[in-house]
Amino acid sequence: MSPHLPISLPPELSTAFAQVDAFVMDMDGVLTDGFTYAFETGEGVRRFQIKDGYALQHAVKSGYRVAIISGGTSEGARKRFENLGITELHFGVAHKLQTFHELLLRWQLTPERVLYIGDDVPDYEVMQAAGVRCAPADAAVDILAVAQYVCQARGGFGCVREVIELALRLQGRWHSDHSTKW
Repeated sequence: MSPHLPISLPPELSTAFAQVDAFVMDMDGVLTDGFTYAFETGEGVRRFQIKDGYALQHAVKSGYRVAIISGGTSEGARKRFENLGITELHFGVAHKLQTFHELLLRWQLTPERVLYIGDDVPDYEVMQAAGVRCAPADAAVDILAVAQYVCQARGGFGCVREVIELALRLQGRWHSDHSTKW
């Protein structure tokens, strides 16, 4: 295990993580634990892991492209992600692969430069198209089968932090120095 990585990766996966320029992910089951609290008013509420938020903000401020592609919708989630500096928010998406390809064109990136993390069947096509395919520990069986990296953390419990930190550490861009100015 490398002294600067919290876990050991095979060389080919280390190389893939070290080439990442963008992070694209699903919301429910990845950034959340997959549960929604439904109130009598019809409003649904999700909860998010603060450590995932820190890593997302760190990636944005470090110049990485970050996007959320979700079949779900939530004004609260939109505000949360905007507060983290994420501007590529695609909610209510029925065909995630099309949105993924549109992002690649606009960002002028090849799929190899993009890490995608998804947890369920609607993520399957994008998982196959992305250069680095990641899944939370509790992802659906079909997603686990195509993932190159399965997180130690479950969805909503730090899996996004885990993959962002791995990529940035491999690139020497993870700053745990408390004097770093944001």
